[in-house]
Amino acid sequence: MIVEVGDVLVSTEIFTEHFCCDLSQCKGECCIEGDAGAPVTQEEVAAIEDALDTVWPDLSAQAQSIIDKQGVAYVDEEGDLVTSIVNGKDCVFTCYDGDCCLCSIEKAQRAGKIDFIKPISCALYPIREKILSNGMSALSYNRWDVCHTAVKKGREIGLPIYKFLEGPLKRRFGEEWYAQLLETAEAMKAEGYL
Repeated sequence: MIVEVGDVLVSTEIFTEHFCCDLSQCKGECCIEGDAGAPVTQEEVAAIEDALDTVWPDLSAQAQSIIDKQGVAYVDEEGDLVTSIVNGKDCVFTCYDGDCCLCSIEKAQRAGKIDFIKPISCALYPIREKILSNGMSALSYNRWDVCHTAVKKGREIGLPIYKFLEGPLKRRFGEEWYAQLLETAEAMKAEGYL
């Protein structure tokens, strides 16, 4: 089922499914698995390029080589602009902290070295946004087996996706829109959908 919140179509799974990243269990596997990089906008590519000198020392030699050859992003087989990848799967911005994979961009931002956080597509995961031909956004829940520990933890603590991703949703759509999302959730509860 789909509900309209402002000018955004939202899958009801974002209200009904639970999720909470558990880096201690998954080790950041979403940064190193898949067949394409993270979706990015032209504006994000520019911000990443501005941050490149700062994050460069945290990148692997392979990642640095790929960025030197093709840049920080490329157009994938589906025609989407995505971050460059190593070995057909690892995001070039992956860095390591012990046995955990981290985003070097987010790491630099948390250390106060840059302002850009990371691509919104990464911050919103497991929500995927699609821009429709009429200009509206459509949000859906993307199930991926590498996130099974996040689903388990989310269920254990009763954290629905829309609450887990409050910060990224506000970053992408604004405080007012998020308030509308909460009102929609309350209405769905009152009607027995949640």
